[in-house]
Amino acid sequence: MRATVLAIFMAISTQAYAKKNCTSEPKSKWMEEKAFQEMLVKQGYTIDKFKTPGTCYEIYGKNAKGQKVEIYFNPVNGDIVKSEIE
Repeated sequence: MRATVLAIFMAISTQAYAKKNCTSEPKSKWMEEKAFQEMLVKQGYTIDKFKTPGTCYEIYGKNAKGQKVEIYFNPVNGDIVKSEIE
């Protein structure tokens, strides 16, 4: 029983960590938050909330099509790591 509970806990912990691991680069190589947000606005995003969980930049807002989005970005190169569109 304990082994099962431990295995489930480890799987959940690993998944939660994986969601917020977007780069292994040090913060000194990350784009500045303000410049990153300006780049997204130029691409048509509207940013309602900007966060820095783990090693990611994360936004809640709308894309150029007006769809609600939650997106995790690699803060070094701006690549999308994970996205959810409503």
